[in-house]
Amino acid sequence: MQPGPREIVTPFRPIPLDVPEGMKPNEFFNSTENLNDLVHNNGLLLNPENLLLYRKALGHSNEFDTSIIYNTSQCILNPLGRPVRRTQVPEDVRHVWNRMNRIIIEYMLEQYPDPERHLLLAGEASLDATWPLTSPGVPSIRMLHNHFIVFPMDELRSAKPADPKNPNLTDGGQHSLFQAYMRDVYRAFFDAALDLEILKPASDEDARIDLTGYPQGLPSWEIQGGAAALGDVRFWKEYDAVLKGFIDFYRTFFSQVSSRNAPILPDVYFPEQVEAVLLFDDAFMGTAKKVRERCIKDPAYANAIRWQPAFKQLIYRNDDGKLIVTISQNSIGNAITELLGVVVSRVPDAAAYERQEPGLIERLLEVRRRLIEADLGEAISTPYWD
Repeated sequence: MQPGPREIVTPFRPIPLDVPEGMKPNEFFNSTENLNDLVHNNGLLLNPENLLLYRKALGHSNEFDTSIIYNTSQCILNPLGRPVRRTQVPEDVRHVWNRMNRIIIEYMLEQYPDPERHLLLAGEASLDATWPLTSPGVPSIRMLHNHFIVFPMDELRSAKPADPKNPNLTDGGQHSLFQAYMRDVYRAFFDAALDLEILKPASDEDARIDLTGYPQGLPSWEIQGGAAALGDVRFWKEYDAVLKGFIDFYRTFFSQVSSRNAPILPDVYFPEQVEAVLLFDDAFMGTAKKVRERCIKDPAYANAIRWQPAFKQLIYRNDDGKLIVTISQNSIGNAITELLGVVVSRVPDAAAYERQEPGLIERLLEVRRRLIEADLGEAISTPYWD
């Protein structure tokens, strides 16, 4: 079978919500009122740390698909003041969130033990207003959430090939500015900045899913010890360190795009490595020059720049059953699944969704039961479950 991205069709039940006059759909769907609907119709569990586990009404997969959102909509009314990445989450909340992540990933690995039969992934993406401020709905949600998704491999094998030129397939090789021009310095910076014991650099071949050929060209790390390592707090600190390294690279690069020979930013996580590796690298500085000059001449290009860190970071299982961590520059409109070459085409089909719904809910309620047993929240009742 020829490797390549796949486009999978996922039916959903249309959401019966009326968008108020004068609002665009994405503005309303990211509003506090819609988040209330998310709690009451799709909420599974809530805890005092404001971490909400919920069913994805517009899901990626009806085999297993759930998310945790750090729902600060009721306690931080200023959208620009809400945490949007792991590094901004208070320590006590991040501790609880990491424990929730571990339990859900362990359940996925237990329920779906064979990598030939199921593709597993868990991760998060930035949701802040890093795209042009003139875009509709932009600073609307600004709340961090993550995904836990399982795809049956048989469905992926039988799915039609996706267009490899789809701009949403941000693979780090064809579309990412980092990988296209600065791949060597990008990886050298990670190697210099990160002090890792559990995460071990993985080759492109180890990281790649054979069926889709993705991810492509991204820095990746194997989780030594597999699922057991998720119970070690050191792993989660290293997982955060990967994100911190990415943020330093991204912010430093675009500071040089914005202002020629800009001084080192005052609040980077790895200042010595930023100075020694990035600001003294010809490819890094030369690429910033190219982007800066294009921004000056091309207003459409300049308007599309995401000046603040925009990322996707995930844990997934490779073909050999190893757990892999990777991180990528984000783009507007794409889904976290596309990092692994899976394009999801959602179609409204209530009857098809309802045939799959009982099994999906059964699995979600079992995850909820385990989280409650671990004192990680209280159950939410909805019209679809007690």
